[in-house]
Amino acid sequence: MAKSNADRSAKAAAKRKERGEEEIRLHCLPGTRQALAELIAWSGIEEQGEAITLMIHHLHGLGPGGALPLLTPPRHEITVSPSVARKLQQFSQREAGRITQD
Repeated sequence: MAKSNADRSAKAAAKRKERGEEEIRLHCLPGTRQALAELIAWSGIEEQGEAITLMIHHLHGLGPGGALPLLTPPRHEITVSPSVARKLQQFSQREAGRITQD
């Protein structure tokens, strides 16, 4: 006799529990999703979970020295041009003068 969906689900849940398997959810923006899709296409891997698992294990295998540079988020550097700095200074001086007059 064929197993019902409930029986199959229960068996799969028991197997996951036995293995200590946990679900990890990932919310991402379209750019991240696109990058994952490209990585999957390049590697020929068919499942997202498998691709993410392999990336985590390979990254971990690099050790702290190899992995940490890849895990450092990019930071934007703000550079103020001389003309903008001059305008900010002028504005600051005008405001300081206005405050002292009040």
